This record gives sequence, structure tokens and C-alpha cells, in this order.
Amino acid sequence: MFIRDHHAGYIDWNTFEANQKRLAQNIRPRPHQSGGAVREGAALLQGLAACGHCGRRLAVHYSGRFSAPGYHCAGKNIVNGRGEYCLNIGGVQIDAAVAEAFLAALAPAGLEASLQAIEQFDADHETALAQFRRDVERARYNAQRAERRYRAVDPENRLVARGLEAEWESALLELKTAKSELSDREHARPRSLTHEERDAILALGKDLKRIWFAPTTSDRDRKELLRTLLDDVTLRVERDKYNAHLTLRWRGGLFSEVNVPLPHSHPSPIRTADDTIDLLRRLAAHYPDTKIAGILNRQGRTTATGLSFTANRVSSLRTHWEIPCFEPKQQVQDGECMTIEKAARALGIAPSTLHRCLNDGFIAGEQITPGAPWRIRINDELRSRFVESAPEGYVKMFKAMNLLGVSRQTILQRVKRGELKAVHVYRGRAKGIRLQVPAAAPDLFDPLEKPEGVV
Repeated sequence: MFIRDHHAGYIDWNTFEANQKRLAQNIRPRPHQSGGAVREGAALLQGLAACGHCGRRLAVHYSGRFSAPGYHCAGKNIVNGRGEYCLNIGGVQIDAAVAEAFLAALAPAGLEASLQAIEQFDADHETALAQFRRDVERARYNAQRAERRYRAVDPENRLVARGLEAEWESALLELKTAKSELSDREHARPRSLTHEERDAILALGKDLKRIWFAPTTSDRDRKELLRTLLDDVTLRVERDKYNAHLTLRWRGGLFSEVNVPLPHSHPSPIRTADDTIDLLRRLAAHYPDTKIAGILNRQGRTTATGLSFTANRVSSLRTHWEIPCFEPKQQVQDGECMTIEKAARALGIAPSTLHRCLNDGFIAGEQITPGAPWRIRINDELRSRFVESAPEGYVKMFKAMNLLGVSRQTILQRVKRGELKAVHVYRGRAKGIRLQVPAAAPDLFDPLEKPEGVV
């Protein structure tokens, strides 16, 4: 059994209760509760901030070159098992807004209002004590009435006496509980301030701002000062409105709300050119990252920092802009474009032969962008141009030049325009282009046929 003030202690009772309260505040708080020991970090709301979306206590993190504080709530990690934060926001502007509200509350006018609130709290405390005293009087009356009823019963009637005795004991227990509650409330009475203490507090308001921003005041000191007036701060972020809504709960039960405008997100000034990203998006559907890097370098394009492209840099840029990577098809359908190597295998010829035909204009090719590899569209018309043996009536290039009296380049241009039919023989020793030369028209100097009867 504990008997208070039974003997003299090392410290008085009020100091003991203050120490116990401080120890309870320094332990790790439970979920949805604020508190905890003050740390040395720069985050002023450490242990005080709560999430306005799910109610959990916000955790503190530091990032950047100068270890700027921030607050986050991993509520969705716990509820939905997802790797997302319920709330994540930088703490520089939030701390500045809370500090401004704190200093405004400690201004001389704010201190005067706080002192009046303390006096009003004292009056409310007296009203509460009067209610507890009435509860004690009511419990004492019920206990005395139960005692009278128990003593008035006939001892021979044991069943009734046993019931009245239990009722009396219950009334005595209620009386003891009421007295204990009244005693605790009386010992928790807030100490009233003297006139000297009021004047000292009002004078402190004039110098507190200078003390707050003094170099000798540590972040831990600032957090200690905050906790003298603040119980907790509820933080709710409205990203669509670029606003953070703070609800400050002061000691004594008062609430105040503060809106902090958030900066609008701006695109990074250092970024890859838009036309390069558009070109990458088109090239990624046809080529792997290594080949794309070569194409971009041949065109003289660079990264956002002025570096040449590599496969890794192309992959990073593609991942950042969520561009899917190239996936080669197992089977190419008829009419689709192929690379030179695949088209050569499909036609059964050497890639060098296909390159030569492409350069001569014998076949047509496609390029996504200058510097990109040529692509050949395989179809029946192209396959008919490559044969094992020349059809009847087709002659070699040299003979066609003599028959037509034009250069090789002119003949190739006519083939390209479709004026001359040509095939490429890829078997045997007589490889090369064969042309179908039309019947030559009579030349001006050719001898005319003599009419019949003329000698």
C-alpha cells in the first residue's frame, strides 16, 4: 500500500510527478500518438507532426546536399503493402510556418492572451473541482444510506442482510474512488502566477524572436521551446491545390490552422532535346540501344549534359521517358521491312550484293532518319527481281549500253523509273544485272529499204 508523504523524500512530490511525466514523454510513442525524446536534427516537428490523411505519426528524413529536413508517412506501406508514401513533403517551409505561428503566439499581445487563457483555465479547474466535490458528497450519502439500511435489518434474515452488506461495500468503494479522484484533481491544480512572473513573461516576448534565431540556440533548444506550447501538428497536403494545411493543437486545448503554399513543380532546365526524344521513340521500335546510340552520334546529337550517347545512356533516357525497348520479331511477315542482313538471308544473296543493288538504285530502301541503317521491304515484286538465270531476251549491262547508246548511270535511272525491266542473276558465273532492251527505233542514218521494181 502506498502512503504519500509518509516520510521525507529526497525530492518533493511535485518534482517526482514532473520527472515521471518527462520520462513518459521521452519514451517511443505508440502509433497515432505524438511525443518522444527530442533529437539533435533540424526537423522542428520531430515527434509532433501527424498525418492528416491517415492519422499516423510522421517520420523524419533528411535529403540533399545540406540535409534539408522532410516528413513522410508510410501509411500505404502498412495498409496496402505498396511501396508508396501516404504523405511525403519537404520540411523547410513547414518548419518556418510553425515557427512563425509560435513566435506570433509568444508576442506581447499573444502572451497577454495566453495569460488570460491560463486564468480562464484556472476558473474552469475550480468549476471541475466543485463537480468532483459534489460527486464525493453524493457517494458519501449513498454509503451512509446503505449503512443505515444494513444496520436496520433483522440479523435473523441472513439473505437480506447479505445483500445489503454487498450494497454497502459497493457504496464504500464508490466513495473511496470519488475521494481519490478529487485528491488527484486538487494536487494537479495549476499554480497561479504572481505579478512578478507575469511581468517577466511579458518581457520575454520582446526578446524571444532574437533568441530563437540566435546562432547559439541549437535545434534541440528550439524543439524544447516548441513543446512548451504545442501538443501536436496535423499536416495535410493538397497537391492539386499546391497547398499544405497545418492544424496546430496548443496546450490548453486551443487550435489554430495555417495554410502553407507549396512551390509549383517546374521541369528541369537541363534536359534532353525534345526532337532527340521523339527520334528515340521512333528508333526504339526498330533498333536496340547500341545501334540507336550510333545513329544519334552520327547525327551529332548529345545528351542533356553534352556527352555522346552510349548504350547505357540511351537505356537510361528510354527508361526515364518510359519508352519500351526493342523486341526482335521471330518471323517477319511479307511486306514488312527488314535489315540488310535479314533481307539478304531471305533472298539468298550476300549482304554486300544487296548493298550494291541499293546503291545502284536497282532496289528501293527506307531510312527512319539520316544515319540510320537501311531497311528493305520484302515482297513478291522484290523477289521477282532476283533470279537464278536470266529470262530470254535479257542482255548484260555492257551490251545494253551499246544498244541504247547511253551510260550505265542513265540505264540505272531508267530502271529506277520503271522504263526498263531488269533482274539480278545471283547464280553461276554470269552474275549481275540483266536488262530487257526494247527494239531499237530506225536511226536517221540507217539505209532505207528500196521499193519493189527499183533497181
